Amino acid sequence: MKKIEAIIRKSKFDLVKTALHNVEVNFFSYWDVTGVGNEKEGHVYRGISYSTSEIQRRFLSIVVNDAFVKSTVEAIIKSAATDKVGDGKIFITPIEDAYRIRTGENGGDSLN
Repeated sequence: MKKIEAIIRKSKFDLVKTALHNVEVNFFSYWDVTGVGNEKEGHVYRGISYSTSEIQRRFLSIVVNDAFVKSTVEAIIKSAATDKVGDGKIFITPIEDAYRIRTGENGGDSLN
């Protein structure tokens, strides 16, 4: 099992959510975050100056069986990309074990 953490543009969330459902990733957690990035210069949009490092982001936390890692990452990249600075990041870490509280199932079976 792997934990996939993705930081994406908040404006891309609905597209990412649909893309994840299309690859059968139907459960994940998310929350709104603000972070600081590498971009130092500001941008002007409709006459308002803003810094791309301070754009609102959405943080997704997804745990999948190993067989779903590649399709999950590809779905996020394809649906979240704008080809501009600030599209976000994806991090993958191993998960030692998982338990479904209701049934006591553990391992990969607890994810289905």
